[in-house]
Amino acid sequence: MNQNTVKLDQSWMSHIGLEFSKPYMQELKEFLRGEKSKGKIIYPKGDDIFNAMNITPFEKVKIVILGQDPYHGEGQAHGLSFSVRDGIKPPPSLINIYKEIANEYACAIPKSGNLTHWAEQGVLLLNATLTVENGLAGSHQNKGWEQFTDRIIHAINDHHEHIVFMLWGSYAQKKGAFIDKNRHLILQSVHPSPLSAHRGFLGCGHFKKANDYLVAHGHSPIDWVR
Repeated sequence: MNQNTVKLDQSWMSHIGLEFSKPYMQELKEFLRGEKSKGKIIYPKGDDIFNAMNITPFEKVKIVILGQDPYHGEGQAHGLSFSVRDGIKPPPSLINIYKEIANEYACAIPKSGNLTHWAEQGVLLLNATLTVENGLAGSHQNKGWEQFTDRIIHAINDHHEHIVFMLWGSYAQKKGAFIDKNRHLILQSVHPSPLSAHRGFLGCGHFKKANDYLVAHGHSPIDWVR
């Protein structure tokens, strides 16, 4: 990939722009091009791939919520982990996230699964893998995206202070293992999927804990409720 043609916010390019000229990203670009040439449907659409960074500039990051793959159903993925576009039924993991927020803040569960309003407040909704083939979860894993998103997390870890990292499930926890616990807050639990949410995600208190930490370090809290 050519960093001069990638549509990525300049605040991020100054930290990770050199990644686009590295061999692994060139190989990833060729992989994606090849898949599209075979007629495969790739989510999210090209302009949305870097939405997490474009909506949440580097200097605005307060919280990182780390997902694994984009949603692989039609119309779902739009570049923000756990989020779906307006008009799309919120997936089960997001419903459990909403249930936890409703429990912590005694509020109603939103009807929309669009989390853009979180991203605009400084919540980086980052997936480890930024693309996926229609209907095939995990289809673009181990193609280079993980190395790229590791660099994103490293940049945040190294150049920010007092960031909240929400690491839900073993995959996210392994990916964030290098984060400096002395400079940032790491909130860990099982994944919010229906298979595991009852084993510790529901009742985790992460959203209030995150806001308490932000306020304690001079930042404005996140309005989780829309």
